[in-house]
Amino acid sequence: MERLLVGNRGEIAVRIVRACHDLGIGSVVAYSSADRDSLAVELADRAVHIGPPPARRSYNDIPSLLYACALAEADAVHPGYGFLSEEPLFATACAEVGLTFVGPSPKHIALMGNKLDARAAMRACGVPVLPGSDGAVEGIAQAAEAADRIGYPLILKAVAGGGGRGMCVVRAPGELARMWEDTRAVARTLFRDDRIYLERYVPRGRHIEVQILADSFGNVIDLGERDCTVQRRHQKLAEETPAPSLPGDLRERLREAAVLGATSVEYVSAGTMEFLVSDDGEPYFLEMNTRLQVEHPVTEERTGIDLVEWMIRIARGEALPFRQREPDLDRHAIEVRINAEDVARDWAGSTGRVERLRLPGGPGIRVDTHLYEGYVVPPFYDSLLAKIIATGPTRDVALRRMARALREFRCEGVVTNADFHRTLLADRDFRAGDYRLDIVDKLCTTERSTT
Repeated sequence: MERLLVGNRGEIAVRIVRACHDLGIGSVVAYSSADRDSLAVELADRAVHIGPPPARRSYNDIPSLLYACALAEADAVHPGYGFLSEEPLFATACAEVGLTFVGPSPKHIALMGNKLDARAAMRACGVPVLPGSDGAVEGIAQAAEAADRIGYPLILKAVAGGGGRGMCVVRAPGELARMWEDTRAVARTLFRDDRIYLERYVPRGRHIEVQILADSFGNVIDLGERDCTVQRRHQKLAEETPAPSLPGDLRERLREAAVLGATSVEYVSAGTMEFLVSDDGEPYFLEMNTRLQVEHPVTEERTGIDLVEWMIRIARGEALPFRQREPDLDRHAIEVRINAEDVARDWAGSTGRVERLRLPGGPGIRVDTHLYEGYVVPPFYDSLLAKIIATGPTRDVALRRMARALREFRCEGVVTNADFHRTLLADRDFRAGDYRLDIVDKLCTTERSTT
């Protein structure tokens, strides 16, 4: 592997470019017109324009990315996350033209991207799954029958969904017909596949995921779990590792289930097994993300293992030099996502020019971002601007460092959700490590009642 094309943008493109430089690999960034002046373009060894701002005509356009690879004489592609990272057609196209795809095989992307097939594969190897419909549900009558069997509340999920999209909670029978049609319409638009299945909904559970690494020699290891429970509308806002207040036996069950699931399908590359833990402490498989996660830095900071580097090393045929090992349990890492969102306006997106920027620093603080003063936040893409990661020998130290970092952070010209994270860190339940999936709704409701 001599030259790698980054098929992505924003902070993850910057992150991959830096990994290439560390490995002595040439870096090429594919960019849309909206990202011509991006930090990734500036840092890469070469940049290739792939189209206009809309993602369907640039970052999601497979022929444009393949052409960029040919033009830049790249022999590998890293898709980052989002866009084409979990599109098996893209991975297949790369293989057909002789490009190394930095990620799993098209077979594994397709298997785990189909939520029904993924559930079946996990159930077959003994990984617990949530009670749900046996397959995609055909029509509202069959949906109602399955709902009566599963019980309310339940959640409708797109078979081809992912990234928190294509899901809808149904709390009572009277809501089912309307939400059934709404979810199908969203699935048809986003994924070109309107098949829907049903699962039991756990309103106050915890969202715990396990990071795994697997090479092509059959070595599969886990790098510990992450707590991703702080979410709004199934979109993660903050993550930490290790998961606080998690019983040791449950932690081991989750890690063992993750390795078992990945091993059973002969998975290769970095991947994440996501679980829902109910209030009674039972873990259930949700999905597997066959790509790098946004929250990967907390695992890197806790374990000292560079996940981006090892994705590349595995893709070029290297074996993992370590077997299963305990992540450094003397370290705790927390990440918050700084998004261009106006929380006071129901989390409406924000765009504009960054007039003033002050990024935090000091002991235990890492910032992954593509921002700089003068950068114009475009309206075409995800709202993620930066990730602030705080690490310390204990969770209390990491929390104090994160509070310091959020006090230092300034971004003028664009509205961000930084104040929400300051509120989150001050919350008693969050500080105690005793929070559930309803924490964001609780905080927003409390804030509205006091204003």
